[in-house]
Amino acid sequence: MIHKVGFGFDVHRFITGNSVILGGVRIPSEFSIEAHSDGDVLLHAICDAILGALGEGDIGDLFPDTDATNKNRDSVDFLNEVLTLMKSKQYSLCNIDCTIVAEKPKLMTYKQQIKQFLAQACSLPVDCVNIKATTNEKLGFVGRMEGIQAYSVCLLKKD
Repeated sequence: MIHKVGFGFDVHRFITGNSVILGGVRIPSEFSIEAHSDGDVLLHAICDAILGALGEGDIGDLFPDTDATNKNRDSVDFLNEVLTLMKSKQYSLCNIDCTIVAEKPKLMTYKQQIKQFLAQACSLPVDCVNIKATTNEKLGFVGRMEGIQAYSVCLLKKD
């Protein structure tokens, strides 16, 4: 059986607003995310992890911010297209593990909802999705609450 590991990362700047979208879940916040699409850093990191495992570049290769069709696009669409590509190459997801790094918003009460959404979107059992949230201990741009970042790793298996 063939297995492949992928790693993904994304970062976005905060702007004044009232919510952020993380893992397909809208979360009330004193910030919004500046981005060409909806700025869901978590879904972008997951897409990059899957694309990396497939050897298919990154999210910017498939969905460039120079393409007007991606303006304000829902990142769930990106995930669905990446999952379709994965299936066309006869791979399936075994699991995903993610870390969101932000001082705010506090994510403890949203982690389970994000996990449930991702499990359903990726056709995975809930116990095959893990969401971690941490701060940057007030260091760097994340610590100054200028932005947010997310990391993801995934394991694929050949069908």
